[in-house]
Amino acid sequence: MQNAPTEGFTPETPLILGMMRLHDHPELTRPAKLADWVSARVDEGLTVFDHADIYGAGDCERLFGDALRAYPALAKRVRVITKAGIVPAGQDSSSWQVKHYRAEADYLENAINNALASLAVEQIDTFLIHRPDPLLQAGDVARILENAVTSGKVRQIGVSNFLPEQWRWLAQNTGLPLVCNQSQLSLAHTGPLFDGTLEAHLMDGLRWLAWSPLGGGNLAEQIPADVLDRARNETGLDETALAIAWLHQIPGAPVPVLGSMNPGRIHSALRGAQSPLPRPLWYRLLESVRNRAVA
Repeated sequence: MQNAPTEGFTPETPLILGMMRLHDHPELTRPAKLADWVSARVDEGLTVFDHADIYGAGDCERLFGDALRAYPALAKRVRVITKAGIVPAGQDSSSWQVKHYRAEADYLENAINNALASLAVEQIDTFLIHRPDPLLQAGDVARILENAVTSGKVRQIGVSNFLPEQWRWLAQNTGLPLVCNQSQLSLAHTGPLFDGTLEAHLMDGLRWLAWSPLGGGNLAEQIPADVLDRARNETGLDETALAIAWLHQIPGAPVPVLGSMNPGRIHSALRGAQSPLPRPLWYRLLESVRNRAVA
């Protein structure tokens, strides 16, 4: 039986398609080609696309929006997540040229307006603060997020890369629910399963959106060949599908945010999302990548 997802993040989808590398695919920079790619994914049941204002220095949101502007009917078939709050050093307009966080009310308000224009959507489905900011003034930020939801610019809000006490402080300052936390989780990054972070998501009702679910794409190098071959033979799944199936087994049903735009890898990931693993195999894979036996 599949685990019941946590409440809050309502667009049910087996995978979220991350657009961070969109600008690295020249063949998809033409609106018609990208629209065809997006339409094909939607036809597969994958309707949620993940962006951030810093992906491709803003190009990724713009390219996606160009496709939707050229094919406006497609905009009604997709849901968009976007994030803001990080300023890379190269985009720092001050003389310091330092990477920093700007979870500030005015900055986030402008980011939401800019994203709506770039992405060519009527509403951002889910808006996330990209990183916890030690200088966050939670009350001020909460008012801006509440206004964005009330005005219909944003449907719901969440966070990204937050630890439990960080998201709880923001949640305490707003009447809006935080519906998700997008943070790293995979076979190659299992620490949050053993330090209480998973249970905090479940207790607080935040859906886990797992970035880097394939561990950077090198899991095949971390799992012994004999274990991987046996797992493939017994399940019929390749290493991509195994990694996603492993993730989906976790309570709360974390949703993988897949960075690959390769249709073949997406198909493998989708198959993995629909394939429960035997519990002993789940633990054998865990042992393999941690390089130590379960205590």
